[in-house]
Amino acid sequence: MRQTVRRRRGRTTAALLTAAITGGLVAGCTAGGTPRHHGQDGGRSSAPASSGAVLAVKIDNVAAARPQTGLDQADLVYTEQVEAGLSRLMAVFATNLPKAVGPVRSARESDLELLRQFHTPTLAFSGAQHKLLPLIDKAPLTPAPPDRNSDAYFRDPHKAAPHNLYLRPQRLMRSAPGATALTTGFRFGAAPAGGTPEPTRTVRFPSARFTFTWSAERHRWLVAMDGMPTVTADGTQVAPATVVVQYVRVRTSGLHDVLGNNSPYTETVGSGKAQVLRDGKAFDVRWRRPSATDGTRFTTADGTQMNFAQGQVWVVLAKE
Repeated sequence: MRQTVRRRRGRTTAALLTAAITGGLVAGCTAGGTPRHHGQDGGRSSAPASSGAVLAVKIDNVAAARPQTGLDQADLVYTEQVEAGLSRLMAVFATNLPKAVGPVRSARESDLELLRQFHTPTLAFSGAQHKLLPLIDKAPLTPAPPDRNSDAYFRDPHKAAPHNLYLRPQRLMRSAPGATALTTGFRFGAAPAGGTPEPTRTVRFPSARFTFTWSAERHRWLVAMDGMPTVTADGTQVAPATVVVQYVRVRTSGLHDVLGNNSPYTETVGSGKAQVLRDGKAFDVRWRRPSATDGTRFTTADGTQMNFAQGQVWVVLAKE
């Protein structure tokens, strides 16, 4: 009985924090005292981004935001921890630009370090904590929020705000830059010898969980989030070819949400342990990223670089 009460209290607390975070962080997005708009009106359109740069989109990942749109067409999906132990996604597009992506949500400080591995990437996001906005403007990327690109965004009237903002990538970028823009250091090819059979793997955040189940028929990992299959708005099951569980340091930052909850900072420069899931197996590896401008190198115990399977890659940034 006590455990049931605790679970109910936990779910209630998480729901309240989610509502405050999703509303408060967007409402507080200002730069120089000027409100940053998040709809289609009141903004100005900037020139299309360079076709040689990847497009990174911050995607909402609470229950009210699902099913997401365009997630299955990303080349790379990062999962990161945010306030209250919840999760958010960053989808990176290089070889394909879907008609729509979303729901689009706010950026985090960790994104700036993560995106340094790409050459002047375009970052689509709905806003950010007001202290973070100047850092985004100074970062070596092209910010693409709605107030600067109003014609590239739209709201779905069938979903409740703030979980209803979507991006039309083809109005933001001239064309998909191609695979050469994915300067992550990942290498694709045949699997190394060894590995441990792994039919399913679950990674837990404090208030979120990701499960990857191997489908021999599709030769892909079927994604489930918080116990529910991850399908897009058109009914497509999200199924990456490779999943990386990368153990990283998640520390407190100097930023907070409206409730005073600290915004976690996920460190992706450094080194540590990881597991690569491919072909129904798990491979224990080490990861190393010497500086922010470097990609991440994954190696096996004998120092051989770990090959990924061709197809979409998910990187779960799990706390070490």
